[in-house]
Amino acid sequence: STPPSRAKGLSLLPFGVASSTSLNSQKIVNPSGPPVVTITHHKSPVAARKAKAQCPRQLHGVREIMTQVEGQQKNLVQAIESLPDSGPLSALDQDLLLLKATSAAALSCLGECLHLLQQNINQVSPPRNRTLPSENILGWHGSKSNSAETLKNSALSSLTTASASLTWSVMPSVTQDETTHTTHELILVEDEVTDTEDNEEDDLGVMEDQRSIILHLISQLKLGMDLTRVVLPAFILEKRSLLEMFANFLAHPDLFLSISSGTTPEERIISFVEYYLTAFHEGRKGAVAKKPYNPIIGETFHCSWDVPKDRVKPMRTNSASCGHKGQVSSECYRLRFVAEQVSHHPPVSSFYCECKEKKVCVNVHVWTKSKFMGMSVGVSMVGEGILYLLEHEEEYIFTLPCAYARSILTVPWVELGGKVNIHCAKSGYSATVTFHTKPFYGGKVHRVTAEVKHNPTNTIICKAQGEWNGILEFTYSSGETKIIDTTKLPIIRKKIRPTSKQGPFESRHLWQHVTAALKEGDIGVATEHKHFLEERQRTEERQRAASNTLWKPKYFIKEGDGWMYFDPLWKSHC
Repeated sequence: STPPSRAKGLSLLPFGVASSTSLNSQKIVNPSGPPVVTITHHKSPVAARKAKAQCPRQLHGVREIMTQVEGQQKNLVQAIESLPDSGPLSALDQDLLLLKATSAAALSCLGECLHLLQQNINQVSPPRNRTLPSENILGWHGSKSNSAETLKNSALSSLTTASASLTWSVMPSVTQDETTHTTHELILVEDEVTDTEDNEEDDLGVMEDQRSIILHLISQLKLGMDLTRVVLPAFILEKRSLLEMFANFLAHPDLFLSISSGTTPEERIISFVEYYLTAFHEGRKGAVAKKPYNPIIGETFHCSWDVPKDRVKPMRTNSASCGHKGQVSSECYRLRFVAEQVSHHPPVSSFYCECKEKKVCVNVHVWTKSKFMGMSVGVSMVGEGILYLLEHEEEYIFTLPCAYARSILTVPWVELGGKVNIHCAKSGYSATVTFHTKPFYGGKVHRVTAEVKHNPTNTIICKAQGEWNGILEFTYSSGETKIIDTTKLPIIRKKIRPTSKQGPFESRHLWQHVTAALKEGDIGVATEHKHFLEERQRTEERQRAASNTLWKPKYFIKEGDGWMYFDPLWKSHC
């Protein structure tokens, strides 16, 4: 819970040592241990410089204390794990599992704070010893008593004390014959029908029995651990593949196609940024954070959109916040999409989208990398995309933000974070988009800011701010402003072939039994079908390794560090 007011300082003291109430930095002497220091706000720059001059020596003492605490953490974990698996107090007791999970996260935060202080001091006066402990500073003050009940009570008391003392957190910047993959299938768009699936996840939160499973899983993980190979429980799944989630980023295809309608390079990059900021609301649908299915290698997803031509125009003249709900057009552009899981380790997804009539296409390859962060899970999107506007001979290279699943033990929610870049070498325009994570205390959620710049003249031509799933405000160099409410933007539903007409490795056909079981709430059946698919993938991977056979994707070709669609629009355009 958020305290009524932010603490005036950050205390790096061992538990049980009172901090100073003075506004100046004071050395605290602990009779039973090495000296520690409380860093607080100072009244004068002179006092601050004096304190910084003393900090390298004092922080060395803090590091020694953190090392001691790390040893005590190991003792605590060993004591908990030595308890029996059943009985009045067991190693699976929820309080003890929660203690193991949160204590590591809390002390990792303190370690990050110490590291930031060290960096701050280095900017003023480089310390004699720059070396920090090579391992993460993890630890917890626990009781050394052999009594299990005393251990639990003391540890829980320490957890409460530590949670109350933290003032802020630092966040670290989801048998097929191989010959079929050399043939590019012809997907008949005539078979596609308007998609009626609703991606909204309306679960209220984690059930008590599910919470116990998550706690047990969390207790086995370490901070920063890569979750790529960790098998997660089926009840946290989102009932759609990651490949389909990427398709849903194009839920506003009219805005996407409007990019090429700009009459100048400035208008086109601004339109791209405006589309980019509005794409995440529908792609990341639902307030509850759940994990899309990890695509199986060779899995594909196909869909298309029919986009009324009268809705494709420059966004600067678009009444985007009003919606075009009453407009009907018999003439449409056809936008086609194909995605494929091209690699298992690392788990690389590639997707390609094109509109031949508008001479627009985009090619993206993304490697999702998940990390355990205590009470959160962070997902990095490693890779890049390239938007091609063939009519203007422009290429826009862009990256994707990180995603975080917060509060994974209660009602999990999704937060985007990190800085992404958009760049067009030909025109000299670039953009920086920053997704802001919520501060530990106070502040708004889902904030995003953006800045579009003409690099040759170093001129800012557009700024944006707001929420990526709410209201966005754009301010242009001309002094004009525009408001876009992402919740009121009209959705054009994608068209997809019925499951009965899909191939065995197309997403909805492949995962149909898992999806049906999740809809019925039968977690056991969903887990069985999910396990079958994952084991089949592992078996085939072992067979390829034994025969020294490389996997050959169906629609994408590896080029350097990336993947390119086998028949992109620019080939026929050349």
